[in-house]
Amino acid sequence: MTDRADFLPVSREEMRERGWWWYDFLVVGGDAYIDHPSFGTAVIARVLEAEGYRVAVLCQPDWHSAEAFRAMGAPRLGVMIGAGNLDSMVAHYTASKHKRREDFYSPGKKTGLRPDRAVIVYANRAREAFGPDMPIIIGSLEASLRRFAHYDYWEDKVRRSVIFDAKADLLVYGMGEYASIEIAKALKKKRPVSELRDIRGTACIAKEAPEGAVMLPSYEEVCKSKRAYAEATRVEYAEHDPVRGRTMAQAHGDRYLVVNPPAMPLSRAELDRVAELPYTREVHPMYEALGGVPAIEEVRFSVIHNRGCFGGCNFCALAFHQGRMVTSRSHESVIREVTQMTKHPLWKGYVSDVGGPSANFRHPSCTQQLKNGMCANRSCLAPTPCRNIDADHSDYLALLRKLQAIPGVKKVFVRSGIR
Repeated sequence: MTDRADFLPVSREEMRERGWWWYDFLVVGGDAYIDHPSFGTAVIARVLEAEGYRVAVLCQPDWHSAEAFRAMGAPRLGVMIGAGNLDSMVAHYTASKHKRREDFYSPGKKTGLRPDRAVIVYANRAREAFGPDMPIIIGSLEASLRRFAHYDYWEDKVRRSVIFDAKADLLVYGMGEYASIEIAKALKKKRPVSELRDIRGTACIAKEAPEGAVMLPSYEEVCKSKRAYAEATRVEYAEHDPVRGRTMAQAHGDRYLVVNPPAMPLSRAELDRVAELPYTREVHPMYEALGGVPAIEEVRFSVIHNRGCFGGCNFCALAFHQGRMVTSRSHESVIREVTQMTKHPLWKGYVSDVGGPSANFRHPSCTQQLKNGMCANRSCLAPTPCRNIDADHSDYLALLRKLQAIPGVKKVFVRSGIR
């Protein structure tokens, strides 16, 4: 069993054991605490730790009052909040809007351990717990995909950007490492969170639209007109590019949602570094008596080797979250991760997945992307594949063969994202 001390602290007692009488950031998550690079709460917490900050983790807190948020005391710099690996409404309800009977991201598959619209609820409880001066930053897939005025399937209506209902200071969209580090550095320098208005990969609320911003149809307009909603969506996707994307603004009543351009994708060296932070790759021991957390089983012996997907499929959120530009880890980094897996007591010899959003691609879809960005008005694959697409899988196949040659590895599978 992994020692509790190997995880980030989840209680005041664990902070005391480390000799901490204060800490910098409280990272709140809607899933159980799994310290693994497949889980956003763990990634952001470990990234901040690697930058020298003291980080405490609060997963699936009791949201019926603010007491759970106060349990470890107030952080010095801020609270970072996410709903978990899924949108909380997707985690709770089927496509038929029936309540799910199991939750694989919770101990013992128990349901009801996070609230509906978790980002909103957690952010408001954190504000209640720590007051108006505490920086509240929301993120995760839920906040990222709800950053603009958006259609909500569960209520069958258009809702305003989640940052308004959460009353948060900043919204981080996308994968979040760059933005989280930049926010942390600014807060450490005593900059008011109200001044952090131009960080890539973030959104905020403003009284006026920034000069030069691309103006989207307002919240009120997209509520009334399907054509206005479609036009807003077209522009949002067209500007979601780290190279050529521009700041966007969308009126919500007498205020504006301001969405800065996306952060640049992590470089290969940066992806390696994030993947090789000191994760325990295990469920926190506090859940052992509750039956563990089933979500770990799917990823315990899997590897994420890349990010981004140029597919841009209409049914998929990947392009709007991670972006369409593919980046990948080095062979050496992936080999080190799998070699470490072979030492696990439950290892049977099988790598269950070497994948990612677009598993069989390890490079941008064409040579122009890093200079000019993704094409604004067409997809790499639809309606027909672009003639400039670089569909070379040799690097990926070479990686798979290297992994299969590691002592102790019997077979290597690919179970995600084949394009």
